[in-house]
Amino acid sequence: MFVDRVYVPEGLAPGHGERGRWPFTVPAVAQLLKEDLAFTRPVTFLVGDNGSGKSTLVEAIAESFKLDAYGGRLAPARGRPDPTKTPLGEVLRADTTRAGARMLAGPRRKKKGFFLRAETAFDMTENLGGVPGYWAEDTSRMSHGEGFLAIFRAMLDAPGFYVMDEPEAALSFTSCLQLVGLMHQLGESGAQVVCATHSPILASTPGADIIEVGADGLQRVKWEDLELVDHWRRYMSNPAAYLRHIVP
Repeated sequence: MFVDRVYVPEGLAPGHGERGRWPFTVPAVAQLLKEDLAFTRPVTFLVGDNGSGKSTLVEAIAESFKLDAYGGRLAPARGRPDPTKTPLGEVLRADTTRAGARMLAGPRRKKKGFFLRAETAFDMTENLGGVPGYWAEDTSRMSHGEGFLAIFRAMLDAPGFYVMDEPEAALSFTSCLQLVGLMHQLGESGAQVVCATHSPILASTPGADIIEVGADGLQRVKWEDLELVDHWRRYMSNPAAYLRHIVP
């Protein structure tokens, strides 16, 4: 592993006035101002609904390891329109393991890290295929799902620190299963993965640590106890029970 924990140092914590503004009003972010977030397993999932703060968290976690919040490698992403950090990224810090410290201090060619976010990954598939240091395939000619899988195979190919924000956005059921296999393999190989997701499939990766992000902040749970999993089970067994509130 490369990062033991992320935290906000007391000297960098926003003042009371700033805490009344986004994103510090989000319960998960507010909790992170008071206590650190420890990583105990090679693969960690942040699972929550829209607006829960999971994407805000993974963006800042990526930045704490010198990854670009726009998405990309350990150097600023090509074509990033605004190089400024996110509000949480400005104050969040990472305690690295020895391996993490060596990687950050070492030569650029040996730094293995990547931040994939759904919003910018589509642009990557259009523009970075064939670019040295990325992937050889012409992903602009692939479907979004095929392009995502090409990125995963090329960029998540060795022990490193990998952060993902809703990577399932373009993936089918079977492609999600392929990503589960890849993330499990990465965890076994010495890599570290932190992933925000809506997918009960991805969250079922064997041996992963699951943190539910919601109105009560951050809480470690088992896969079978996730609210997300419960809703999917109920819906798949009886869609009408949900649809009667949506469809007249």
